[in-house]
Amino acid sequence: MSAAATPRRIWLCADDYGISPGVNRAIRDLIERSRLNATSVMMVGPAIDRGEIDALQAAAKTDSRCAIGLHVTLSAPFRPLTMHFRPLDGDMFLAFPKLLRAGIARRLDREFFRNEVKAQLSAFADAFGRAPDFVDGHQHVQLFPQVRDGFVDAVSEVAPKAWVRQGGRDLPLMQRLASPKALVLDLLSAQFRRRAGSAGLSFNPGFAGAYDFTRAVEFGELMRQFLEGLPDGGLIMCHPGFVDDVLTGLDPMTDVREREHAYLAGETFTQLLAAQNVTLG
Repeated sequence: MSAAATPRRIWLCADDYGISPGVNRAIRDLIERSRLNATSVMMVGPAIDRGEIDALQAAAKTDSRCAIGLHVTLSAPFRPLTMHFRPLDGDMFLAFPKLLRAGIARRLDREFFRNEVKAQLSAFADAFGRAPDFVDGHQHVQLFPQVRDGFVDAVSEVAPKAWVRQGGRDLPLMQRLASPKALVLDLLSAQFRRRAGSAGLSFNPGFAGAYDFTRAVEFGELMRQFLEGLPDGGLIMCHPGFVDDVLTGLDPMTDVREREHAYLAGETFTQLLAAQNVTLG
C-alpha cells in the first residue's frame, strides 16, 4: 500500500481585523475554532484599541499556527497616520479606483507611500510588541503601480523578515479570463513579485479568494474552486464578520461576511479540507 500523500499546507487569512467590533469578534471566533491560521490588522481602523488587540493576541495563543500581519490601508474611507500625505480626498485617502488610475498614470510619489507604510508598521509594532509576521494590503493596494515601490521599500527597511502578499496564481488562460478581477490581480502581481524579489522579500507562491462580492454566490463552492490547484504554501483570503453599525458605515461588504463566517465555522468546511487533503499549517 502506498503512503498517503503529504497534505498541502495553506494560509487561510481573514482580512480587515480592526474595521469593526463585529468583524473582530467573528475573526477571533474562527481562530479559536482553528478555522483560520492568519489574520491581517488595519492599524487605521476604528476598532483597533487596546482591548481589541489584547483579545486577538489571546485568541491567537489558542492556536500556535496563527500568524498576525499588517493590513496596510491606503484607500478611502480611511485616513493616513502621516502628516502631509498626498494625494488625499479631503482628509481621506483616495478611493482605490482613483488610486489605481493615478499609479498607472505615474502621478504618485513613492515617498509618501513609503512613509505611510512605515508609520503603519510602527503602529503595529507599538501595539503588538513585535513586527508583523506578514504584510498585505486593503483592496490590494500593495500591488498598484508606484504604491508598490513605497510599500516594498518600507517593508524591506522596517520588517525584512515578514513575507508579503502577492495576488497571482498559475492558472490556465481560460480560467483566468473567466474571472476579470483575478486576471487584473494576476497582472499587477507579476510586477509586484519582481519588485519584492529584488528587495529580498518572500511572498506566497499562490493566491485565491477574489470574487464578485455583489453577486449571490454559494461560498462553499467558491472555496472548493479556491483550493483546486493552489500550491503548498498558497494563500486564500477571506472576509468573515458579523455586521454592525460601524461596518455598514464604512464598507459595502456586509452580509457576505456573515455568510463566509457561517461556512468557515461549519463542518462542511472541515470535510472539504479533508477531501482535498489540505491542512491549515
